[in-house]
Amino acid sequence: VTAFANLFGTGGTPLFSMARGAAQQGGEEGEKQRERAADVMNNTFSMLVITGVILCMVVLLIKKPVLYLFGASDATYPYADSYLSVYMLGSVFMMVSLGMNGFINAQGFANRGMLTVVIGAVVNIALDPLLIFVFDMGVQGAAIATIISQALSSVWVLWFLMGKRTKLKIRRKYLQIKWSIVGPVLALGVSPFVMQSTESLVNIALNSSLQWYGGDIAVGSMTILSSLMQVFTLPLTGLTQGAQPIISFNYGAGNNDRVKRAFKLLILYG
Repeated sequence: VTAFANLFGTGGTPLFSMARGAAQQGGEEGEKQRERAADVMNNTFSMLVITGVILCMVVLLIKKPVLYLFGASDATYPYADSYLSVYMLGSVFMMVSLGMNGFINAQGFANRGMLTVVIGAVVNIALDPLLIFVFDMGVQGAAIATIISQALSSVWVLWFLMGKRTKLKIRRKYLQIKWSIVGPVLALGVSPFVMQSTESLVNIALNSSLQWYGGDIAVGSMTILSSLMQVFTLPLTGLTQGAQPIISFNYGAGNNDRVKRAFKLLILYG
């Protein structure tokens, strides 16, 4: 789900910023670039929703072999099945909140973009113990908590991108798929997609081996270690996501000196 969200979200955001930068030149060409930016954002939204629905249906159809491939055993499969069956129903929310949040940051509203993540995290943390323990819903409770939190995050993103504060908004007339727009989005998004999907393949290989040699405890231990590793990589992710709209905007505007300066600062702090 994250890989496909990156395919469109991380692919669309730099194109959006470049078009906004190019629009600064004004005139007829500037207006064309503003239209292009609106097309990129709206087509990205359309592709995220369509892909999210397709992923949900496909995964639910083949969930048993998928879960065993990812390291489930006969003992853990019922828990994994309970979680995944509920979680995938909210995959569209996850994809929209992940994929569209960058368009808030790219328009200069970094604090609002941060709220998208904070809303989802706080609600999830609050609902988890409530649904799991108080309402005795177990693993399904954890999945429902995740869906609700992601739904609220996606509503926040869409409310903001349709509201008065943003210059470029989600509008029905731009939602129709244009392959002249989707093609470049996919071209830019394929790199993060490959990185995320291959990371999933590595996890499959690790979990399958751990399940064979160490059983459920080994798989669970690796999951904890993977979560810990993510904590160490998050600052770098934050830096790159923060630099991306600045670099893309200035590239589109032809400010090559600022592009080079931003890139050097990113490397230095990274």
